[in-house]
Amino acid sequence: MKVIPIAFDSLGVRSMCTFISTNDVNILIDPGASLAPIRYSKPPHPIEWTRLKEHLWEIIKYSEKADILSISHMHYDHYIRDNPEIYRNKILLTKHPEENINRSQFNRAKEFLKLIDKIPKRVEYADNKEFIFGKTKIKFSPPCWHGKKGSKLGYVLMVTIEEEIKVMHCSDIQGPVETETADLIIRENPDLIIIGGPLTYMLGFKFDLEDLKQAENNFIRILKQTKVKTVILDHHLLRDLEYKNRFRNAYLEAEKLNKEVITAAEFLGKPIEMLEAKRKELYERYPKVSTPKIKFDLSEE
Repeated sequence: MKVIPIAFDSLGVRSMCTFISTNDVNILIDPGASLAPIRYSKPPHPIEWTRLKEHLWEIIKYSEKADILSISHMHYDHYIRDNPEIYRNKILLTKHPEENINRSQFNRAKEFLKLIDKIPKRVEYADNKEFIFGKTKIKFSPPCWHGKKGSKLGYVLMVTIEEEIKVMHCSDIQGPVETETADLIIRENPDLIIIGGPLTYMLGFKFDLEDLKQAENNFIRILKQTKVKTVILDHHLLRDLEYKNRFRNAYLEAEKLNKEVITAAEFLGKPIEMLEAKRKELYERYPKVSTPKIKFDLSEE
């Protein structure tokens, strides 16, 4: 099995796009990327726009190789809707558009499914379902909270790809904050986990210290109670320059257990590029860089 992170926050954009190849099938998970519309009261820097353009091209390139595209939820950093051709003749496994979904994602799903009508080979609503392709099993979780229970951001699906090893991709569960979500991961007992970290860059606003403590405790429990050897911890957490200090106990526990907790960039052997978190610095250092021409909706999640 090959696991290739394509676009992540540690690579300079908002995304958790991942390509997984088995002997039976190629899967592209969450084929989308975006930027923070405003950070430090500033719009995206031209360097961020350039990086987004590069990653969108990578996503399109890997979509051509994929047999299956899966979408965990309808946030713009997790699916592309402006280029419906990427779904042509593919199997699309996606979050149910009407069940366990908030209003904004309900509307986006309706618009999206109309846009891609008759383009994919097949569309399946994947909530709590399994799909078999040869010796490869693709298993989706029941809808899980996008962070804390009751979140206005709604629900997401986690997905497990199992062939000779078991890889679990956990979009936007923020740590996870919810114990029930951690329990699902522990029951799956994966070898490799790709997980969205907690929303620490919004501490005191949309995320409080109690949420962080719970997310860290659940993360540590996952480390202790599963056979996982490597965790790719990324996404929301990598929007905070102090991310390692915020999640310090989790990193220390991983070290004690001889387990690896790294970013997607580190998994690829690349430097970490926290462009959103460094936006203020980018404007100070590169005030005159021109913005590439690209049309993209940066509406909030």
